[in-house]
Amino acid sequence: MLETRALRLSYDRPRSAAATAEPVVADLDIALPRDAVTAIVGPNGCGKSTLLRGLARLLKPAAGSVLLDGADLHRLPSREVARRLGLLPQQPVAPEGITVEGLVRLGRHPHQGLFGAWSAADQDAVERALDRTGTSALRDRLVDRLSGGQRQRAWIALTLAQETELLLLDEPTTFLDLRHQLDVLDLAVRLQRESGRTVVMVLHDLGQAARYADHLVVLRAGRLVAAGPPHEVLDAELVAEVFDVECRVVPDPETGTPLVVPSARHGSACGLAGPARLGVPAALHGGPHAVTPSPSGAP
Repeated sequence: MLETRALRLSYDRPRSAAATAEPVVADLDIALPRDAVTAIVGPNGCGKSTLLRGLARLLKPAAGSVLLDGADLHRLPSREVARRLGLLPQQPVAPEGITVEGLVRLGRHPHQGLFGAWSAADQDAVERALDRTGTSALRDRLVDRLSGGQRQRAWIALTLAQETELLLLDEPTTFLDLRHQLDVLDLAVRLQRESGRTVVMVLHDLGQAARYADHLVVLRAGRLVAAGPPHEVLDAELVAEVFDVECRVVPDPETGTPLVVPSARHGSACGLAGPARLGVPAALHGGPHAVTPSPSGAP
């Protein structure tokens, strides 16, 4: 169980001892369900990635706490945290000249002994990670020569090789085309279903979040607006309040999950502003040429 209590996260230092830095995340109380997929959503700049950094212990709280099974995350030994929590950050950078297998092997570092001896268990974990992500055939390829979708799967394989119970993904579909977005999301859900991991993702696309996640956390200006199952949380009033966009929320014709359809803005100079701000792919906006992908690994 990963949860926060009165969590306050900030990047700036206060100008004086009496002052306090402006928080990016403030007074946040959330509990992320175990053995489920959670999507953190909200407009740009609302604190989604900052929250994930706090949950991953990359950003120390200015106040409050992050708890892992009731223990203060920032008081736990670093090696223990690395064995229990894996993170895929935004736009990770691989060491120059490293192969896919070499990258995935880095995920075993938290499990290495005092002298860093490579074991059969380490290699088995790497092989499982490569197999689950469909990257076995890429093991000898250089990471910097891969396509965006291949590279993202290689990084996910690294986090899987850590064999952690918690997997945090920060905008894993950014810069990917629609097919590779769905591949990555299908993979995340399949990993949770097959191995019982707890997966937490930052996503921009509300339709994808509703389709793939069991639980939504909705932020606005660093504060919690709503949390719960997508069908209970996502409605037109919430989208208007959080994103300032008028819309209809209808059942997805493929899955029955909530699908956000922004109201038309014909003749406006910023006619795509609403869908773009929601992170809804143009093909999903609706109309005579709308495309609704069929689910593969989604619930």
